[in-house]
Amino acid sequence: MKTNAIVSQRIEVAPGLMVIRIVPDGWEFPEFTPGQFGVLGLPGSAPRCALSDPEDEAPDPDKMIRRAYSIASSSVELQHLEFYITLIRSGALTPRLFALQSGDRVWLGPKITGTFTIDQAPADKHLVLVATGTGLAPYMSMLRTVLGSDPERRFVVVLGARHSWDLGYHSELVTMARLSPNFTYLPVISRPQEEPVPWLGTTGYVLDLFKTGAVEQALGFAASPDSTGVFLCGNPAMVEGMIELLATDGFNEHTRKEPGHIYVERYW
Repeated sequence: MKTNAIVSQRIEVAPGLMVIRIVPDGWEFPEFTPGQFGVLGLPGSAPRCALSDPEDEAPDPDKMIRRAYSIASSSVELQHLEFYITLIRSGALTPRLFALQSGDRVWLGPKITGTFTIDQAPADKHLVLVATGTGLAPYMSMLRTVLGSDPERRFVVVLGARHSWDLGYHSELVTMARLSPNFTYLPVISRPQEEPVPWLGTTGYVLDLFKTGAVEQALGFAASPDSTGVFLCGNPAMVEGMIELLATDGFNEHTRKEPGHIYVERYW
């Protein structure tokens, strides 16, 4: 298996967080639905970044190490595929991905799959998109694809992180909120005491934004299963806590056998 794509841009968001853009080399992107994921790969011989931990055992240098990552780019503007990735210092692949620079080669899976897609929710439902960390990536694809063409639908992004510098896409989301009357961005950080400059925004956890009524205020009404779909992606503790909290208002998790109102991506 050979590399078949090229890094067009690498953007360091914060130490251990990056946005990477990939273009295929000599073949066309497949179509995809916002929320789906692609597969990236590098051979075991690829170098690791300086921030990574030493490997206990070196992998086969000729074997491709592959992992799935949610796509953050729009599904209608296929100039590149964008991925938002966090460094797992002891991992096999992310330390190698973090060593990549523009022009370097990488393997990109020819198929894009996944069921955590915006079309899971009925088109007449308003959407609350809840994430921690890089769980934001599929929502960026959704917003970049449909926000401007769906003005009657309200969108709320609730994003939690430890620090302000871990709030990926913060500037873009702030701009989206200023330009789109139907969109609200609610960031929250859990360690404000570690900020070099005082954080003036909300502190705590994403569940707090539901408990204090901030999400209800952003929507302009109380979220209910009849009016609203809730997407969850990120820390497993957040996901399970949100499912439990939403259940008190009649929300239940969506499955193939039993349609519901909570759409979950468990990628950890």
